[in-house]
Amino acid sequence: QAPARQIAANAGAEASIVAGKILENKGPTFGFNAQTGEYGDMIAMGIVDPVKVVRTALQDAASVAGLLVTTEAMIAEAPKKES
Repeated sequence: QAPARQIAANAGAEASIVAGKILENKGPTFGFNAQTGEYGDMIAMGIVDPVKVVRTALQDAASVAGLLVTTEAMIAEAPKKES
């Protein structure tokens, strides 16, 4: 839901309504066209992610996940103690 909500918010639409309408429809290619404000079949509307973009995103995510798994130590911000 988070990506759809962010796209809707960036387009000036009500994010919760957009996410709700997308979830109501069970079609795997149903979505929201932020440019026109219309709902429908994303493939029929010509809205698809290029394969190279999706592949690169997955490769980068897998690379970071692999790095975290093989790292023996990690530096993170210590939680602040409440008074």
